[in-house]
Amino acid sequence: MATERIALSGTSQGTERAPWIWRVLGALTRPWLRIRTEPPEPAMLLKARQVPVVYLLERYGISNAVILEEACREHGLPPPLMPMPGGFMNKSRALLALSRRDGLMFRRPRNRTHSTGLSQIVAAMRADPTLDVQVIPVSIFVGRAPASESGWFRVLFAETWNMVGRFRRLLGVLLNGRDTIVQFSPPVSLRTVLEDGLDIERTVRKASRVMRAHFRRIRTAVIGPDLSHRRTAIDAVINAEGVRDAINTLASKERIRIEQAEARARSFAWEIAADYSHTVVRSASFLLQPFWNKLYGGIRTFNFDTLKQAAPGHEVIYVPCHRSHIDYLLISYLLYVNGVVPPHIAAGVNLNLPVVGSLLRKGGAFFLRRSFRANALYSAVFAEYVAQLFKRGVSMEYFIEGGRSRTGRLIEPRAGMLAMTVRSYLRESQRPVVFQPVYIGYERLLEGKAYTGELSGKPKEKESLWGLLRSLRLLREKYGKVSVSFGEPIYLAEHLDREVPTWRAEAKADKQPWFNGAVESLAHRVMVNINRSADVNPINLLALAILATPKHAMAEDDLIRQIELFRRLLSDQPYSDRVSVTELTAAEIIQYGEQMKAIVRVKHPLGDVLEAPGDMGVMLSYFRNNVLHLFASSAWVACCFLNNRRLQRASVERLGRFIYPFIQSELFLPWTEDQFGEHLQARVDGFVRLGLLECDGEDGKLLRRKIGQTDEAFQLRIIATSLQQAFERYYIAIALLVKKGAKRLSTGELENLCHLTAQRLSLLHTQAAPEFFDKSLFRGFISTLRERRIVWLDEHAKLDFGHELDTMASDAKLILSRELRHSILKLANESHSVDLTAVKKAS
Repeated sequence: MATERIALSGTSQGTERAPWIWRVLGALTRPWLRIRTEPPEPAMLLKARQVPVVYLLERYGISNAVILEEACREHGLPPPLMPMPGGFMNKSRALLALSRRDGLMFRRPRNRTHSTGLSQIVAAMRADPTLDVQVIPVSIFVGRAPASESGWFRVLFAETWNMVGRFRRLLGVLLNGRDTIVQFSPPVSLRTVLEDGLDIERTVRKASRVMRAHFRRIRTAVIGPDLSHRRTAIDAVINAEGVRDAINTLASKERIRIEQAEARARSFAWEIAADYSHTVVRSASFLLQPFWNKLYGGIRTFNFDTLKQAAPGHEVIYVPCHRSHIDYLLISYLLYVNGVVPPHIAAGVNLNLPVVGSLLRKGGAFFLRRSFRANALYSAVFAEYVAQLFKRGVSMEYFIEGGRSRTGRLIEPRAGMLAMTVRSYLRESQRPVVFQPVYIGYERLLEGKAYTGELSGKPKEKESLWGLLRSLRLLREKYGKVSVSFGEPIYLAEHLDREVPTWRAEAKADKQPWFNGAVESLAHRVMVNINRSADVNPINLLALAILATPKHAMAEDDLIRQIELFRRLLSDQPYSDRVSVTELTAAEIIQYGEQMKAIVRVKHPLGDVLEAPGDMGVMLSYFRNNVLHLFASSAWVACCFLNNRRLQRASVERLGRFIYPFIQSELFLPWTEDQFGEHLQARVDGFVRLGLLECDGEDGKLLRRKIGQTDEAFQLRIIATSLQQAFERYYIAIALLVKKGAKRLSTGELENLCHLTAQRLSLLHTQAAPEFFDKSLFRGFISTLRERRIVWLDEHAKLDFGHELDTMASDAKLILSRELRHSILKLANESHSVDLTAVKKAS
């Protein structure tokens, strides 16, 4: 190791020991320290060639010097507490600092503009053109990452932006030293700084300024921005030009005094604004650790490294899917314990409960009303508050779906917050913005029973403090593992460059015709990237298989084979390189499902049967829908052979291309129509390899499934069922439109009729999942029909259509069974004479 150290430093700098006083201090401090370095192997940062090393700290202190010495000793780095070789710096150690306290005894004046040692190095390098020095910036955070043995008192001495006194720092090391992060940044060659040709003093000032910006960026990424008091932020909002204009407009419109209008705006700002506290966040992390261990069997994290690479120097906007109220706590906790500052979170005002609301504000939550389009003053205040957060470099988090998904699918995005973010960026584009999609997957939901009730028609229960207290009884149960997967980041500038190459020239314009389109495409990309980072857990796979049978039951041997087939489909043709799949075998998945009470075993002499008990089928549909998009292409190919024994390969692709825009908008699939066609061909080849389909003829253009009730036919039917209900919904809408005739139904009337028809079909035939008659899914289908100009509105806002709708109805014969089509057409006939006013009331 000694030889390696010499190679790294270029001198004997790595083999000598620090002076005895520093060794004594290190020995005294060592029992109180546990250091985590970033990166884990900092020696890899050093250049291979022999160049002297000097370390640069943001703030000097004895504790920082000792901690750095320990970190360097552990990783075989050149020691910071020994002189640099060459004698060109009048210091007894290879350690510099940008700022330091006053003198200990007589408060000797310090040079607060730059480091004297840095000046000496620059002067020596100017005198010797062959000399170069590696400056390694090092950031030290004591008490940043919480540990299980942390206590309440330690929270008071966690790392902050303030330069604390020596006694407070000593207590911080003693109490929190075992939670220390030492972050080594890539070395900077001072020779490159000298190339600008400035004099020594200006060169040193420039280097110091660059390093201060670097340290601020790292500190912001690790502990969060240096936030001023909440009242100061609110004053900035009220004094903003846009808010002042809204205040004046309100005063004029309602004929009230300016002071009254301003008071109303200020009350809105107080209702909205967060009151972020590092101490509370640290305390919350202490509380949440046993909470996760009690409630969940662990948190699995995927693709986190890409986030850590993107976060420094960027305004990070976290855009996760919304499954549960736990999402708020989960992401912030996960970021905090991994060394990334938790974001400010946009939360619904319904969560601003007594006591709870104050705690959420301290944790970074800011509250917004569900709808405020009609309130111009509130809208102006909220938009300005978001702009102020943006201006201060605060990372944010908001749920782009607007609310929690009750069905497990991604909900159509609501782009209001997204639009505010983009507008803020166009107004204050000093810092690059990156959107970080996040997929959250559960194996069981705290709100499971509430969701089941709402899907069955019960009204949504309003959040209340009493309801929160009642829900604490749920903490006695186990909820499996949670997975958090970080999707591919979306850089806003790159997105705008692709969508609107001229956006920079038009950023400050009053009107930007391209703005809404750019925001809509950004929202769609976010949803696609969330889906592309899905994690497939054991409950997802069980739900896909069990729910594909009429009685939600399957023989154990069949279930094992079906789960293995799903795993094979995911691995043979990966949906994305960020998709992860459980490592459990099929038998282990079944055992785990029994432990989680997702399925129960029915003993039988001819072989055990696994089934979903009671209303668990409704809840399992939620977890099936989490990963439905991953099997969309497989399900389509399987659907083509449910009612057809033979089919041309070209027909599978042609029909797939035609239906793709509808399932793409519903499931947020990533391909273009051409890419989907290629994907289908590859999937067909995969089915042939697996023995699910066979090729007829030498050219392989004709495909067929096996005859009779074979295992392969059974597996095809299981795969197809996951997407079958979507096609049934599409056919319901088409049949109703055709039966009613052109220019007879408005969009809302068709939507209501579809809802009631699907609901009745579900009652009369095999029980369908609750989302089968979900209005929002019919609304999305009708919207896509209009976008594709298959239907359009006439002058009276009634739906008109052409021959393409008849083509779609004809193609349905290839996918849907004769019995099902007959049932849908019969219900469409019955609806023909129904009074539309009555339908609207019933809906």
